[in-house]
Amino acid sequence: MKTYQDDKRVQKDRWWILVSVAMFTFMSTLDGSIVNIALPTISKDLKVPMNQAEWIVSIYLMVVCSCLLLFGKIGDSFGKIKVYRIGTVIFILGSLLCGFNHSLAFLLFGRIVQAFGASMTMATNSGIITEVFPLNERGRALGSIGAFVSLGSIAGPGLGGLILAQFSWPYIFWINVPVGIFTILIGEKFLPKDITLSGKRIDLAGFFTFAIAIMTFFGGVFIGQELGFTHLVPLLLFAVAVMALIIFIRVEKREAAPLITFGIFKNKIFTMSLITALLIFSANFFVNVVIPFYLQNARGLSASYAGLLMMVFPLMMVVGAPLSGYMTDRIGSKPLVLMGLALLSVTQLLYIFMDIKTPIWFYIVATAIMGVGNALFQSPNNTMIMSSVTKENLGVAGSLNAFARNLGMVVGIALSTTILYSGMSQAYGKRVTTYINGRPDIFVFGMRVTFVVALGLCVAALGLTIIRFRKGGTSNGK
Repeated sequence: MKTYQDDKRVQKDRWWILVSVAMFTFMSTLDGSIVNIALPTISKDLKVPMNQAEWIVSIYLMVVCSCLLLFGKIGDSFGKIKVYRIGTVIFILGSLLCGFNHSLAFLLFGRIVQAFGASMTMATNSGIITEVFPLNERGRALGSIGAFVSLGSIAGPGLGGLILAQFSWPYIFWINVPVGIFTILIGEKFLPKDITLSGKRIDLAGFFTFAIAIMTFFGGVFIGQELGFTHLVPLLLFAVAVMALIIFIRVEKREAAPLITFGIFKNKIFTMSLITALLIFSANFFVNVVIPFYLQNARGLSASYAGLLMMVFPLMMVVGAPLSGYMTDRIGSKPLVLMGLALLSVTQLLYIFMDIKTPIWFYIVATAIMGVGNALFQSPNNTMIMSSVTKENLGVAGSLNAFARNLGMVVGIALSTTILYSGMSQAYGKRVTTYINGRPDIFVFGMRVTFVVALGLCVAALGLTIIRFRKGGTSNGK
């Protein structure tokens, strides 16, 4: 069978292919986090309360999680590059719609369109890169994809703050349009035609039951934060989620071409690498959710200054990610993954000790360490995931990889806000669901509890990694 490695033109253009895919990966992941810092402005402009405005972030990630496995399977069956190309157009259309501030309902509709497009590109990007790049360069290439995912997931508040300092909030969406069109043009010139097609039919029953489980579960979490988790609405949503998940598992076991081939999880390297990615992206989003409140509300810094400070992380990622990918190809995954997870644990420990009098340099140092830790971790972990499966499973492996990351983001939002509000409520003596003006001490208490849990997630990821390495090495044999 012909492969992309046999095609001289593809090999010549492989780095341009990486540029196109990486840029869109960054944009689609960025839009899961860039809205956070603009929520107060959007809430005021659209005249909606903050708890309703938070759905602008949540609905995007929930839809992405719901659709990733479907589009991964479609990519395997009908062509990853075809699905990726369609996704780029839909994402740009959604970005354009999001900027027209007619109402919250219209903005949420735009975000759903965006999420469909984003899930199509996220489900196929790693599979495309794995097929195009030879084994000796795959670490650098997949490392770049992983780095841009991490950049997008954490750089949002920083870039959003810088954009809001100069422009109105619609531009945090409209910035995607010219950049996206430029990326599409690069892709049109350099992306090859699909050659790996399984032609298998799509498991729609599995998709619908899985999507219902995701949407109702996280819908229950976010509604429960507002109404209380013993309220009838979140309890009903949780019940529906459990039933939908049970039906999904039964459907998949009977289906000839299931959405998820559960046998893939027998690969311990693949499974434990996915779990580790989920834990780390959850911990990253603890930072993403809490730090903007800490810098702007508790410390009283402007959105632009807070955004500038939050750029420390992506800047360190830009420097560290290419080096990490290069080192993955040269020395293997083990030392880099372990070092990265250790540094991420150190960061969460440092964040626990912050309060309103902490010097800004302390925050910068802690965040720089986090950037280096993520850069060291993402490239080898991404390489291990994608190199541990057969070629016909690249699409589903890529979509599961992206699903783990995006699920981590949603879990990070849900868990961090739940823990933050619970800690603040404990300190305040009554139920709290927002920042209390004039009481930064209440927020700092809740923030510290939140980062204790984030530290636990990083330590758990480190422990799992030590176990998986002791039991059987890595997928690249190093």
